[in-house]
Amino acid sequence: MSSSSLTAEIAAEAARLVLDTGLEYGAARQKAARALTRRSGAARAQLPSSEQIEDEVRAQIEIFHADTQPGELAALRGIAWHWMARLAPFRPHLGGAVWRGTATRRSAVHLDLYCDDPKSAEIELLNMGVRFEVHTRQEAGEDVDILTVYAPCPALGEPVPLHLSIRDHDALRGALKPDARGRTWRGEIEALQRRMHEADAHADDHDRRTVHPSDAAAPHEAVARTAGPWPPRRRTSEPAEGSARGDA
Repeated sequence: MSSSSLTAEIAAEAARLVLDTGLEYGAARQKAARALTRRSGAARAQLPSSEQIEDEVRAQIEIFHADTQPGELAALRGIAWHWMARLAPFRPHLGGAVWRGTATRRSAVHLDLYCDDPKSAEIELLNMGVRFEVHTRQEAGEDVDILTVYAPCPALGEPVPLHLSIRDHDALRGALKPDARGRTWRGEIEALQRRMHEADAHADDHDRRTVHPSDAAAPHEAVARTAGPWPPRRRTSEPAEGSARGDA
């Protein structure tokens, strides 16, 4: 098998893992590479880029999840909008599959919070009475604190993992850095709302989604009234061991 063919197979297998198990791209890429290089007998393989894996994810969604994915994405974007509104003082930016439009019910919601004080977001969640877990992951050789909330989502019938990455305010300058194709890896609440409206505008009248985004909006109407107009229509890095905080 040629190196390019093996790379393509790794991308396809990584995409399957992302969709079937909720793994993030990095973990799915490594797991797929280990399995396929061992199976092919190759000493090593060139790993696919995140963009290559995302292309495969989109292709597999079109084939296997076309009926359900749009509604699941809308529900997750509703959850993201709600929490971005609640955490507006921390300049939240949505990233991951929910921002890029490839999320399914197995995806988590990823928000980056840009804080002047790294403990301020924890204090705010405590003041809200929100229960959360604290864990740390390595990014570019540095520790990043992650606050994980399990947000109710009636539309999906189960809680959604919401990962809040605590970043320094100065990192905000590079928040909208594009990928190799000029597309951003994350966006602010206004950009998210535009994407939600665009998805509605392109929805066919005959499209009967299994999860209607209005279901996701309903639990958050009180927040929407205070944080701005709700769009008219409208899982995941594994949490590391950490302590649970908050009351409920």
